[in-house]
Amino acid sequence: EFCSSPAGIMLLEVFLVLGTVIIYFLFSKKKEETLPFKDGWWGKGQKPDIKEDTTVRPFKVETTEEELSDLFRRLDQARFTEPLENSCFHYGINSVFLRKVVSYWKNQFNWKKQVEVLNKYPHFKTKIQGIDVHFVHVKPPHLPEGRSAKPLLMVHGWPGSFYEFYKIIPLLTDPASHGLSDEHVFEVICPSIPGYGFSEAPHKKDFNSVSAASVFYELMLRLGFNEFYAQGGDWGWLICTNLAQMAPNHMKGLHLNLASVSKVGFTHLLSVLLGRYFPGLFGFQEEDVRRMFPFLKKGLYRILSESGYAHIQATKPDTVGCGLNDSPVGLAAYILEKFSSWTDLEFQNLEDGGLERKFNLDDLLTNVMIYWVSGCIVSSMRFYKENLQKGIGRQKHEKLTVQVPTGIASFPNEIMHTPQAWAQKKYTNIVSFHFMPRGGHFAALEEPELLAKDILQFVGKVEKEQLWKKK
Repeated sequence: EFCSSPAGIMLLEVFLVLGTVIIYFLFSKKKEETLPFKDGWWGKGQKPDIKEDTTVRPFKVETTEEELSDLFRRLDQARFTEPLENSCFHYGINSVFLRKVVSYWKNQFNWKKQVEVLNKYPHFKTKIQGIDVHFVHVKPPHLPEGRSAKPLLMVHGWPGSFYEFYKIIPLLTDPASHGLSDEHVFEVICPSIPGYGFSEAPHKKDFNSVSAASVFYELMLRLGFNEFYAQGGDWGWLICTNLAQMAPNHMKGLHLNLASVSKVGFTHLLSVLLGRYFPGLFGFQEEDVRRMFPFLKKGLYRILSESGYAHIQATKPDTVGCGLNDSPVGLAAYILEKFSSWTDLEFQNLEDGGLERKFNLDDLLTNVMIYWVSGCIVSSMRFYKENLQKGIGRQKHEKLTVQVPTGIASFPNEIMHTPQAWAQKKYTNIVSFHFMPRGGHFAALEEPELLAKDILQFVGKVEKEQLWKKK
């Protein structure tokens, strides 16, 4: 009788619908979508009919006397503006400190010695999709018996360069000599993003993070690496993320020291409003709350006050780039300001921007010189326009998740904090998420040992549990 009553029929229908839905979800395992490989051609003019020359050629960093005398002439003729009294780094770089940097650059900085430092690791170039791609490739000096090195691709960002990794490379290729576990030893591949450092700049529009990921994917396959790990912060975060979406069966693990999410849903907004009061509800840890709230001050205002450069570079990079490419002092001011505020926002309250607390002038000027001698500042800034001109959240890669085992090292002085609860929506397979005890945006250069240890423990987990095979 119950079954023929209207309520009974309705209930039966509900059960049928529910049953169908459950069966559907059990048996229709959603095909994991990958990001299509972008086969571009970024050389000058028309793409030639002949097959690309895929040779890998050795490369050395070299500078001519003419280039150096031109640099010194420009440094001698620099014009400075008096800073406002007591302004420290609140208006950008403080020119009293900038004068000190320029004086050091002219009188003490030894570029020839730094060129030797740069050349202590082997450099190479190879043509990919019409442009010359530069990379540093470091193999372990000695491997424990019967072991092989794990290939690790490390990608820098703006305004950094491959040089950011020079202090962490020995910790990864020769961990035992530096008091670290040598259970896992790496061979490290650090390319320059096309348009940065010694990689040729794209000659065509639309070279974005997916293009860079495609180029680096091709590079790794060309070097004979069918399975590899990838690590990145800044743009390296996005390029390596795209690579994980493009080649999930080739990437064993993805390690990031910056993880940002561009697809923001209703729960994100709710957690921004209520996360401070009900952290558990949104999966926040105490440390998340400490780093994120009050959200107006530590979120919104911070983005507004620190992202002017990104707006310029995402809209009119070539205009401001003209000045920076013409003036080494302007270039240093523009780049060093970021090394101050992105290392620690509190450094804005110091006369010297705290620049020598975590770095030395030799390292900072070496990075600036890589931009100067290669003349790459304009092309490096264009990467913002190529990645952001279509708006945020509009591109395919932003809608896709990452299935590859992921490790995140979350440094406390990163401008914006991403809690694991947010990252988890994008990176569905986070196997290690650590709040780092100290450090900021340029982690590999600032805290090489902390970052190296985190990479080593992450890879240890992935290898031990063979996580990449369970995808």
